[in-house]
This record gives sequence, structure tokens and C-alpha cells, in this order.
Amino acid sequence: MVLSVAVQMDHISRINIAGDSTFALLLEAQRRGHGLVHYVPDQLAMRGGEVFATVEPLTVADEAGAHFTLGEKRRVRLSDFDVVLLRQDPPFDMAYVTSTHFLERIHPHTLVVNDPASVRNAPEKIFVTHFPDLMPPTLISRDLDEIKAFRAEYGDVVMKPLYGHGGGAVFRLTADDLNFGSLYDFFAVTFREPWVIQRFLPEVKQGDKRIILVDGVAAGAVNRVPSAGDLRSNMVRGGAARPTDLSDREKEICARIGPALRERGLLLVGIDVINGNLTEINVTSPTGLRAIKRLGGPDIAVEVWDRIEEKRAR
Repeated sequence: MVLSVAVQMDHISRINIAGDSTFALLLEAQRRGHGLVHYVPDQLAMRGGEVFATVEPLTVADEAGAHFTLGEKRRVRLSDFDVVLLRQDPPFDMAYVTSTHFLERIHPHTLVVNDPASVRNAPEKIFVTHFPDLMPPTLISRDLDEIKAFRAEYGDVVMKPLYGHGGGAVFRLTADDLNFGSLYDFFAVTFREPWVIQRFLPEVKQGDKRIILVDGVAAGAVNRVPSAGDLRSNMVRGGAARPTDLSDREKEICARIGPALRERGLLLVGIDVINGNLTEINVTSPTGLRAIKRLGGPDIAVEVWDRIEEKRAR
């Protein structure tokens, strides 16, 4: 089966291929002979109810500094493609939401991965609250009294933006931290949305596990260990990738959430687990594929394309 594939992503010239999961998917698609075109979200347009994009034919090579070649630009109907990969990175803002409305017009006639309506309706830090018994105690609010009451109950907490990404603006507050008032003021003027307050998990020092699920089934994992003196384990913030296996608790978490992912057409998902506590379900542009393969794990891009081809065949 040869597919025509359009990839909506941040410009390929700016990615770090050593750790970029979209690049792993592109390499595997090209290996299978699928035709690739590249475009960025700003090149989308809707006219007369049809969705267009200005695309460039794309070839890729696993060679830093020479990892892509783009062909001549052309304007196309996205509904003429077999598959669209929705892979631009957050922030999950109104521009991102608008692109999901555009792509919803062509799905499922053109298979969009992940399902754009589900991407819009399942933000990482909200969708996870469907499974409160799998999570650490969590509050989503901007109300000062609510936050004070939560701190009084749990003491040591983490505050982070509801639509943040990559570990940005994540703060730990101890029970007697005198910075709380200033940090509350900072969040209140910086973010229009509520934010997340969560009981601090000291076990994060041993790692924050990223588990990749493909069509609702666990496919591989990497343990991300924070660098010395940092709370955040995100690899873009200096976290170190370590090989890992799934515990019984982590297998239970995957089994619980898997059906909900399949129902929503969320084919490629990355979840974050700290000491058996589910903290996020990442559906926008989950990462980890290249790190898992580099550490001796499976090539998850192969499984992703197997599932995509099966869905197109049906």
C-alpha cells in the first residue's frame, strides 16, 4: 500500500532530529514508499467549505544538518490525501484549536492522526482527570481560596499552566514557601485560564516515565530523570533518558485508558507516570519515539504506520 501523506508540523528546518518523534514517523513513511508533503499551520486555508494548504514535497535523511529536501510549493486540497499527520508542537492555543476545526472537515475521509476533534476536546491536563483514581491529588483553578485550601491539605505542591508544554513555568511550592503570593500574582496576570495545582511527588527524582501507546496499547517507554537541582524531567529541559520496563501498576494504567484512546481516534499518545501516578495524557504531538529506539526499545514508528495502513485499508 502506497499512501499520500501530508504532514502539518512546525517547519522541518527547526527540529532536532536526534529526539524528534515526527522525524521518526517521516523516516518510516519514506522507507515504506509513501509520498510525503510538508506544510506549516499558517499555510492552511478554508474556502467554500473546502480545506487547502500550500505544501512542499518532502524527502528526509537521518543526517544532522542535511535532514530534509523540499520541492516546489503548490496549493492542494487536503481532502485529496490519504493521511494527514497533525504534528505541530504546542502551545495549545486558539491557533492550534482553529487548525483542528479545519482538519475536522476532511476527517475521516482523509485519515487525520490524531483525530482533530479529539485533540481539541482532550487537552493533556484536562483529559487525564477522567481517571482521578490513577492520578495524584489535583486541583484545576485560579481561585485563591481554592488553592489555599488545597495547599493546606497537601502542603508540598506543584503549580503549572493548564496549557503549558515542555516543562515551562512548572514550580514547586513547599508548605511554608513565602513565594506563594508572588507566584499566584504572576500566574494570575500571565495566564487567562485556570492552572494546575498538584500534590508534589518526591519520587520524581527517580524519574518521570513517558509511555507511548499506539491505538490504545502500550508500545514502549523511557524514564526521564531530572538533572541535578531541577524539578523538571522533560528532555528539552535537560532530563536524561534511561531505559525502563513497565511495572504492574503502569500496565494497569495503560489497560484502563486504552479503550478511551481508541474510542476517540487517538492513535499515538504519550502518557506521563511518576511512581505509579498518571499525571498527563499527551495527545497533541507526543515525543519519545527516538529515545526509546536509541535505548534498545522498539521502533514505535513501525507500529504507528502498521496501524495507519490497516485503518486506510478498512
